[in-house]
Amino acid sequence: MHDQGVIHLTLMNLALAYGLILLATGLAYLLRAGEARQMLWASVRMGLQLLAVGYLLDAVFTINTPLPVVMILVIMAGFSLQVMGSRIRLKMPGFYRIMGSSIFIGCSAVTFLFCSLVVGYAPWYDPRYLIPLAGMIIGNSMNGASLAAERLAAEIRERREEIETAICLGATARQSSETAVRNAFRAALIPTINTMAAMGIVALPGMMTGQILSGTAPAVAVRYQIAIMCAITGAVAITAYLILLQGYRSYFTSAHQLRERQD
Repeated sequence: MHDQGVIHLTLMNLALAYGLILLATGLAYLLRAGEARQMLWASVRMGLQLLAVGYLLDAVFTINTPLPVVMILVIMAGFSLQVMGSRIRLKMPGFYRIMGSSIFIGCSAVTFLFCSLVVGYAPWYDPRYLIPLAGMIIGNSMNGASLAAERLAAEIRERREEIETAICLGATARQSSETAVRNAFRAALIPTINTMAAMGIVALPGMMTGQILSGTAPAVAVRYQIAIMCAITGAVAITAYLILLQGYRSYFTSAHQLRERQD
């Protein structure tokens, strides 16, 4: 189906696309990888969620007040926190407080600066711009935040004796956990750095591809993609830094002693 140069996908087209999911599920089952059921459920959940969001956005794009838009962003952030909590097995003390505050501060600051200074649309709560841009920033920050928290927990557990020895020799909590924090921050940024390095040569990013398919000039789509990747990188870095800043402290008492093992 064509409409002003845009090809519309029918339900039959989507059904054919889902055949690839069934193929991937079949391969996972054949290899006994243990991910077949999870993959199938995730694909069904993805479809239902995106269809619901699509119909919701049709209604939201007509809203001229900021409160419903802000509420949608809060719900998105809440769901991201729930997903991280269900995925991360080894959680730091005060996990939800640390992760929630870090994502809120990091993503809110970057989204506000990006939307107001870089894109510069008005009003600031225009859902056609704010929701998709904030969604990309929150989604990518969620991945970076998960990696930072998971790696920090693993580093603290693996380096426990090293950290305790450093403390016995007079080091502070910050000094003794410096290597763990550094490695966790590096791990949080690696996927974003790899994505930027491969962009345009190895792969065309989703936002840029979507804009081109919808009829946007490639030169305009490229500028938007560069800008949003800069925003995503900044949000991931700020969010991961805030998580690690609060996170390493949560493993120590006020007397700079490691708390009891959490695992």
